Amino acid sequence: MATVRKVIRIDTDPATAWDAVRDWTALPTRLVRGFVVDTKADGEDRIVTFFNGIVARERLVALDDAERRLVWSVVDGPYTHHNGAAQVFAEPDGTTRFEWTADFLPDELADRIEPMMERGIQAVKETLEN
Repeated sequence: MATVRKVIRIDTDPATAWDAVRDWTALPTRLVRGFVVDTKADGEDRIVTFFNGIVARERLVALDDAERRLVWSVVDGPYTHHNGAAQVFAEPDGTTRFEWTADFLPDELADRIEPMMERGIQAVKETLEN
């Protein structure tokens, strides 16, 4: 199983970052402006449209306020398995460490997923700092 993990420091307080992360359908407005262009709720799922036209159905797996951790799975598309997790950590100086991990099959998708996640985590930083 392939794993891609991205970590970035964000100049915002962890409570503000977590509030944006946990807002399940507000990706294009609160978390990843320009990376995700539309999100629609469909039950507990969200239908996500990315900047490149790719559309994915994501299912909420866990939302843990105490740990500031959100877990989801892409339930369609090219994956035979997908598990994503985003977590917000408080840094000693009051800023945020944001971690995003994706575990997926088939492994061959890593070459496509890694640059998408790099672009996405940069969008998280830009959105939360502005």
